[in-house]
Amino acid sequence: MTANASARAIKPELLRTYTEDFNKDRANLIAADAAVSAGVLKAATDYRGVRALPRDFSIELKQGSITNQERSGRCWMFASLNTLRYELMHRWNLEDFEFSETYLFFWDAMEKSNTYLENVLRTLDEATDSRLFEAINESPADDGGWWQMFAALVNKYGLVPKSAYPESENSRNSDDFKQYLNSKLREFAAELRRRSVAGASEDELRALKDEYMGTVYRICAVALGEPPEKFDFFARPKDDDEDKKGEARKCKADADADGKAESCKCEGKSDAKACKCDKDKSDKPKTGKDERPQIREIGITPLEFYKKYVPVDVNDFVTLANAPLKNRPFNQRYRIRFSANVAEAGDMEFVNVPLDVFKKAALDQLTAGHPIWFACDCTQFALRKDGFFDQSVVRVDQLFGTEFTGDKAHGLEYGDSPSNHAMTFTGVNLDEDGKPNRWKVENSWGKDAGKDGYYVMSDAWFDRYVTELIIRKEYLDDATRALLTTEPVELDPWQPLTRRCR
Repeated sequence: MTANASARAIKPELLRTYTEDFNKDRANLIAADAAVSAGVLKAATDYRGVRALPRDFSIELKQGSITNQERSGRCWMFASLNTLRYELMHRWNLEDFEFSETYLFFWDAMEKSNTYLENVLRTLDEATDSRLFEAINESPADDGGWWQMFAALVNKYGLVPKSAYPESENSRNSDDFKQYLNSKLREFAAELRRRSVAGASEDELRALKDEYMGTVYRICAVALGEPPEKFDFFARPKDDDEDKKGEARKCKADADADGKAESCKCEGKSDAKACKCDKDKSDKPKTGKDERPQIREIGITPLEFYKKYVPVDVNDFVTLANAPLKNRPFNQRYRIRFSANVAEAGDMEFVNVPLDVFKKAALDQLTAGHPIWFACDCTQFALRKDGFFDQSVVRVDQLFGTEFTGDKAHGLEYGDSPSNHAMTFTGVNLDEDGKPNRWKVENSWGKDAGKDGYYVMSDAWFDRYVTELIIRKEYLDDATRALLTTEPVELDPWQPLTRRCR
């Protein structure tokens, strides 16, 4: 062994010192017993941190049943659709509703494949080992994405309810489908580059690409089934009479408990017995027939359904980022090259803002009664099964006997905590001073993850690990809104904040 090699090696005498130091500290032995038996996260769980994060919130939005992306990387799509279904449910007074995630998944696979091949044609002069081509070629049609990809798909293809295009085995568990789709796309890329070297014209190469896309469609249709061009839609709004009856019964019970009917208020009536919503409809015999009004559409298209039934425009949202990096100055608009899924829709953009601006926009939107799509690193100081995001709950510092001191800038610059998962804020708790201390998170991992599918996030964890918010333009301050008209700074696809959420 050379002197240089010896200097680089772990020395036996140091190993003896390490093991002696480890074994003479009783805390290390207890920690090892717990971690080896139960796993790191269970061994590191601090019950005091758990108790400090109760699951009640001063501002809370009533959402539909929890959704489940299962074994797929569609979190960004689920979070986006969860945001829109809230608006649809409350506009049309529906008890529950779910969009078809598979519908957009089909078209996302098609569009990403087309954009990948277009990017191959744009970079024919790049070597295959160049940093740019490696970034393009890394995952041609993978599952991940951002809100703007979702918006581009909705603008072009519309939306459908889940009943019109339900889940399939390959949408629930997408690895095999995407593995072979990506393999075929890379074969197509190699052939396009070979034909270019052989002298094929741009028109000839693009004609070949169009032929290749026929194969892509066949792969997607076999794996997922063809998406509907038109469909029928049927729904029943909630029974307001039943809600009123329930209110009247509670009102009357409260009045009876007080011993005075005058305490009951129902539709302007002071007498509980006179409440309109509690009167028996004796002139109309009761049957088993569902008398609720109906929403019924025959042969509606996905774009017609989106425009008619979704009361928000996906283009009225802006991506705010909080990335405290020296090379990403705040109060600046940015655009990430080669980040589109729909080729003609353009690349992803965001506005980088300070934390106070970032958080205020979130609070204003939630307070106004609208959920928020957000992206974060969901792996850091998180209990997936129990539903907590908080460094005071996951005390790996105590377990391992070492502090974890990296800040948000470090996590982004060194790739330790980039955004990798999208979810939805549906609530926040404000303390006596009106400051947030915890956030309610709707996830898309099914009802068995977290508490019935919901997580609680400490405000400190929000500050450290939440990097992107999708905010309606009306809840931006004037200075941030003005940035939307400025010329964006171009970023390369491998730079921080460009990893697709899965």
